[in-house]
Amino acid sequence: MSSRRYERASWFLLFPWSLISIILILVLNTTLSSWFGRNWSWVTLVLIIPAAIFENFKVGYSTIQVMFLKILFSLLSFLLTGLALGISLAGWYYEKFEHVIIPRVNFPWFVLLALVVMLAIEAAQIFSLLKAVKREFLQFDQDN
Repeated sequence: MSSRRYERASWFLLFPWSLISIILILVLNTTLSSWFGRNWSWVTLVLIIPAAIFENFKVGYSTIQVMFLKILFSLLSFLLTGLALGISLAGWYYEKFEHVIIPRVNFPWFVLLALVVMLAIEAAQIFSLLKAVKREFLQFDQDN
């Protein structure tokens, strides 16, 4: 029986592509939204498409380090998006119903759509990683 040889995963697999894209979308929207103007849809597409492609490269790799970091970065992505959405909704609520103007983050609909697409990619990646973990455990199962 041959033994498995384990190697360290490359930086490409360990780099949080979608988390960086989400951070860039949030930072660029809050700081440069007036400068980008109507071109925001192109900026978000430029950030989403490479992140989605690079994240899909991680599907076949089932090393513990890649899977752990993928889950960790996915949870951080959901946390950041939830916080940004909560700040935006709180500002909208206070402005609409309490008639108090507070500084808030304004997200256009296409930025929210971009964030939802990124989170959908993250959720799909988590389920594919869970299938990879199941496949790894079944490989070591003596009953099968």
